[in-house]
Amino acid sequence: MSDTDSQVPLPNLDGPQQGPPDDIEAYSPDEQTARVAADLEAVFDVPVQVSAVLGRSRMDVGELLRLGPGTVLELDRRVGEAIDIYVNNRLVARGEVVLVEDKLGVTMTEIINNNERG
Repeated sequence: MSDTDSQVPLPNLDGPQQGPPDDIEAYSPDEQTARVAADLEAVFDVPVQVSAVLGRSRMDVGELLRLGPGTVLELDRRVGEAIDIYVNNRLVARGEVVLVEDKLGVTMTEIINNNERG
């Protein structure tokens, strides 16, 4: 045990159940979402670069110069494999390519936490 263990208040298991402390307000899920959005409002106008990487390929400059319309470029991913989504060159999610009306889009299927980024 450390010295800080004694500073954590423990609930009284023998007495009647008490509600949350007075300084913690109870919010509905919609109110919580609105509160979080309001807290983040200061960063809403900060620009970020978002990239959806379908795959990668490595080639010499000579091969690159020979590419033209209709050339098929082999990538390091298989059909149906998740794509990587980067924000400011940092992997944050994986997703799938979707068609929205006549445009391509990306839907996130997995959020990458700090431990998985490696």
